[in-house]
Amino acid sequence: MFRQLHERGCFLIPNPWDPGSARALAGLGFPALATTSSGFAWSQGRPDNGVSKEEALAHFRGISSSVEIPVNGDFEGGFAVAPEAVAANVGAAVATGVAGLSIEDSTGNPADPLFEYSLSVERVRAARSAIDKSGTGVLLTARSEGFIVGRPDLAETIRRLTAYAQAGADCLYAPGIRTRDQITSVVGAVAPKPVNVLVGSDFSTVAELAALGVRRISVGGALARTAWTAFLEAAREIAQQGRFTGLGRAASFADIDGQFRKA
Repeated sequence: MFRQLHERGCFLIPNPWDPGSARALAGLGFPALATTSSGFAWSQGRPDNGVSKEEALAHFRGISSSVEIPVNGDFEGGFAVAPEAVAANVGAAVATGVAGLSIEDSTGNPADPLFEYSLSVERVRAARSAIDKSGTGVLLTARSEGFIVGRPDLAETIRRLTAYAQAGADCLYAPGIRTRDQITSVVGAVAPKPVNVLVGSDFSTVAELAALGVRRISVGGALARTAWTAFLEAAREIAQQGRFTGLGRAASFADIDGQFRKA
C-alpha cells in the first residue's frame, strides 16, 4: 500500500510524535504517517537529533504498532557514518514494522554540515542493500539537507538527489526547498521517482504542490511545534499572569478522549 501511494497523484503524510498523535491523525483519514525526529526528541525533553538509536527503534515500533496505516520512519543519518554501519542499523530499523525509512546526509557539524558527496552516495547504497537483504520491501527515502543546514545550493542538492536515486533510493527529499523553481527543478531532475516536499509554514497548498509534480507532502515537526505553541502560551499565561484564558480555548475532554475510545 505505501509503495502504491508513491506511484501517482499527490498524498499527505503528516508527522505524529507519539502513539496518541499517530492515532488521532489516522482517525482523520490520512493514508500514511511519518515520524518526526524533532517532535519525538522534544517529547523526551531532548533537542532534535538527541535520542539514541535504540530509542528511535523503540519509537518506530510504538508508532507503527499503534495504527493500521503505513508509517515512514525518520532514521536521521542512520545513527552511523560508515556505510557498513548504516547498513547494519537500517537492517534493525526495517524490522520494527515501518513501511518506509529515510536517511539524510547531514553530519551534525555546523562547520561541515554535509557528508562528502561520494560517502553520502555510498551510505544510500548501503541502506538500499540492507533493505533488499531484509526482504521487507521497505521504501527508502534519501534526503539531502543542504537547504536546512546552511548550504542552500540547488545545483548541489540536485546532484546529490540524482545520485541517491541512482544508488537505489525510492523517493527523494530536500527539506527546505520552497519556491516553484526549486521544486520543479528537483521534481524534473529525479523523475520518474517521487519527491517529498516539506511544508513547515504557510507557503503553499496541496493543490499547488500537486500541480508542480510533488508526490508526497510531509510537515516534519510543524504539528509538534503547533502543539507546543498552544501549550507554552497557556502555561506562560498561568505562570506570569495567573489567568486561564488559554485553557478556555482548548478542545473539550470529551472531544479528545472520544478520539481514542473510537480506536
